[in-house]
Amino acid sequence: MAAPAQKIVLSGYYGFRNSGDEAVLQSILIALKRQSEAAGISIEPVVLSIDPEWTSATYGVEAVHRMKLAEVRRAIGESSGLISGGGSLLQDVTSGKSIPYYLGVIKIAQWMGKPTFIYAQGIGPVQRKLFHPMIKSVFRKCTYVSVRDEQSRELLVSMGLRQGDVQVVPDPVMGLTLPEEMAPGRELKGQPAADSGGDTGLERPDLPIIGVSVRYWEKDRRELDAIAEGLRQVCRTLPVHLRFLPFHLPSDTEASKYCIDKLGNITENGSAISLSEEADHPQTMLREVGACSVLLGMRLHSLIYAAGRRVPLIGISYDPKIDHFLSRIDSRPVGTTASLDSEILAGEIVTLLKDEAAWREQREIPIDALIHEAEAPARRIVEYLSHKG
Repeated sequence: MAAPAQKIVLSGYYGFRNSGDEAVLQSILIALKRQSEAAGISIEPVVLSIDPEWTSATYGVEAVHRMKLAEVRRAIGESSGLISGGGSLLQDVTSGKSIPYYLGVIKIAQWMGKPTFIYAQGIGPVQRKLFHPMIKSVFRKCTYVSVRDEQSRELLVSMGLRQGDVQVVPDPVMGLTLPEEMAPGRELKGQPAADSGGDTGLERPDLPIIGVSVRYWEKDRRELDAIAEGLRQVCRTLPVHLRFLPFHLPSDTEASKYCIDKLGNITENGSAISLSEEADHPQTMLREVGACSVLLGMRLHSLIYAAGRRVPLIGISYDPKIDHFLSRIDSRPVGTTASLDSEILAGEIVTLLKDEAAWREQREIPIDALIHEAEAPARRIVEYLSHKG
């Protein structure tokens, strides 16, 4: 008789329809399914979401409202453990409320005697020192802790954790695959069909596609102005299709439209421009990125998508996490949001368009290694649950 399924609660920035964080969730779900099947156990994920109905419909999993304490407590109480991550959950730059919330959810599970797992998180920046002992206290009681870069581990060590208790692993999105690439029978509910790429806007399929992922950052929009000017210079050099890919709705759509307005008329020499507004599922966006010849990205997960699909990429840094990821694939940002040279940007794009194969060849080994290692946390968690079960 088969053992009953073990429920595992997933806590993260889920249900907000931020493509990067939704990709993290999709990647973790895929990894847990793959690893649990290999171990011969059954796992039923329960996701804490700001929009549980949407999350349940999108991924085919049980979901409860992340801000309804009674529902959260009940879900954790009925579970075999809690996963916190991935993404940049423990940071106080965007909000001072994030760290108390995510630590609080972990603490509830620990009070209930449940094992807690930190899944490939990016820790920091943590500017308020009062949070340091709180993070140390909660993480020391976790069954397993993994972070997505060495800098996150160093920050945890500076807070008092032992280096050997923190595993450095790739961002889970490095392991994200398309439905048609998964083994038969391993598909998750809610995945898009193989041909559901949305409106690609590709009126000129002969043109090389430059995927563009932008966000608002600098108050004076200097980075978006420089990006628009750089792209305009590329269009003067050779005809291309600029495909804007918003990862966080609706703000990235607005940032994309800002750039499009700044670009003006670029169709005189045969170039084209379009905006993706249909890619609300991570794997749909993954397919969009995979169709690009080059990806220019501000969003971290746009760069991770590109690396995973072996698409030559150019990163613009607004946060250390961009630099950390690029360094792992032997790359550097073309500039920062505070200081971006449009001519250098244009030159880098043209260079990659002319020799995409060389970029892929130079980075094949580090990218393959990251993809292979991306499921390490899921493997460890499933091993623990297998022995406990």
